[in-house]
Amino acid sequence: MCNYTVILSGNLQAEILQLDPVVSAEEGDDVILPCFHPKEQINNVLWYKQLTGQKPVLLASSYYRTQPFKFYNNFDMPKRFDLLRADGSSNLSITSIQQSDSAVYYCAVAFSNVVSFGAGTVLLLKGKQGIISLIYITQLPVPHLLYPKDSVTLQCSVITNICAGDHSVYWFRHGSGGSDPGIIFTHGNRSDQCKKSSETVSPTQSCIYKLPKNNLSLSDAGTYYCAVAACGEILYGNGTKLNVKGKNLKLIQRFQKSCYCLVIKLHLNSTLAQA
Repeated sequence: MCNYTVILSGNLQAEILQLDPVVSAEEGDDVILPCFHPKEQINNVLWYKQLTGQKPVLLASSYYRTQPFKFYNNFDMPKRFDLLRADGSSNLSITSIQQSDSAVYYCAVAFSNVVSFGAGTVLLLKGKQGIISLIYITQLPVPHLLYPKDSVTLQCSVITNICAGDHSVYWFRHGSGGSDPGIIFTHGNRSDQCKKSSETVSPTQSCIYKLPKNNLSLSDAGTYYCAVAACGEILYGNGTKLNVKGKNLKLIQRFQKSCYCLVIKLHLNSTLAQA
């Protein structure tokens, strides 16, 4: 079984450029989502689709330059998706777009068991009045194990149309013990953390909300959900899971290592004494 290390674009790995963070179009239009990547040191090129509040789903993959793309999860029926490959790019083409195509699309490349992701492109569909009627929420995962007294900042990205007016953002925590979720923080009607797009027909705004968690304890473990209230409805993000382990785990690991070293030392002393 192959193991892959997931790397977000921006680290010292392959740089994946998805130049259009937001693409808006009307139902029935054809769109192309660009993806630029290195020309060398690539085994596979992959595209993922992520709906709000759900995990990413593999859309297509291929060995770079050697094989045609293979589509997954019925994305080839009917044939509206295609990959336009060139040297250093693998662009996703979608024809006759539908409401179900509204999602975040991620381009990724794999090399030597390391998968590097682009920042993603949000495909938004305009309504009959030319107004985008959807809100997209993305929560970044916490990539490492946490211990008591550690600090971490949870991040929630919200992309919506400016025409929707103000929106409120809430944070919920669902404890690992199965307790009911409860509101732990609200950002209220905040717009100072938002950036407006340059589109004039259907402008959008991208907002980033952060929840700092300092001096963690075991009771902070659980899944944190970012929720957006706007236009009379509430939408939830996919959740960020915090794993907080007790210090006793570190002590056990140190104890096991010390015991291992002690056994080796005693074995060496015994061998030298017999020589």
